[in-house]
Amino acid sequence: MTSRELLVLRLDAPLMSFGGIAVDQHGVTEPFPTLSMLTGLLGNALGFDHRDAPQLEHLQERLRYAARRDRAGHALVDFQTVDLGQDFMRHGWTTRGQAAQRAGGSAKTGTHIRRRHYWADALFTVVLELSPAAEEPQLAALAQALQRPARPLFLGRKPCLPSGPLLVGRVQADHLRNALGKAPAPAGERSRPEEGGFSAWWPRLDGEPEPAAETGRALAVSDRRDWSNQVHTGRRFVWHGRLPAAEVPDGGE
Repeated sequence: MTSRELLVLRLDAPLMSFGGIAVDQHGVTEPFPTLSMLTGLLGNALGFDHRDAPQLEHLQERLRYAARRDRAGHALVDFQTVDLGQDFMRHGWTTRGQAAQRAGGSAKTGTHIRRRHYWADALFTVVLELSPAAEEPQLAALAQALQRPARPLFLGRKPCLPSGPLLVGRVQADHLRNALGKAPAPAGERSRPEEGGFSAWWPRLDGEPEPAAETGRALAVSDRRDWSNQVHTGRRFVWHGRLPAAEVPDGGE
């Protein structure tokens, strides 16, 4: 397979959330960055909003990525209650810096209870590309948007602000899984591989290497989003395996 260029992103924040299918009052988080979360992140950087559903759908279909957990962090559940019937709850601010009226959706009165799930003190590296590469937006446009985003970016939910720049470099690789092995890990104590190496997942596509049988497996994930109706839908398969710590270069930060 021909070597190609991929962008390297570092997801580093006090809190982050990789939303999956909501269960009752629980806004769950997946163990790794999800397809819908990364699509929304990149779409926000490019200046798309929820009215741009066709552009977001197209971006999601083209996005190919793999993710490595550099530091596991720990799970955190935030218990939230809110009375949407109060006057001050009818107004809000968007990431575009404009006031917004609360409209649409479910009932606006009474106390709503939510349990939002997050990863705290975690750190992930993501390598990504777009296929077909020649269509718009191209990878160079994504890189520019991540460096100068159209709006403030967040990792899954608006309170989850990144601790530093998301785009940290580029790598050349013939496979997404191999690109993870070339993307440097944060230096020193910031990187904490688990027993057996760095936990990672990458798409189960033709040409992508399988993980070692004793440490890896195939997983079914439902992380595609129907951007017109704002719900998760469909299913895809990923490989979940480990990258030996010795295989991943130290970033020397």
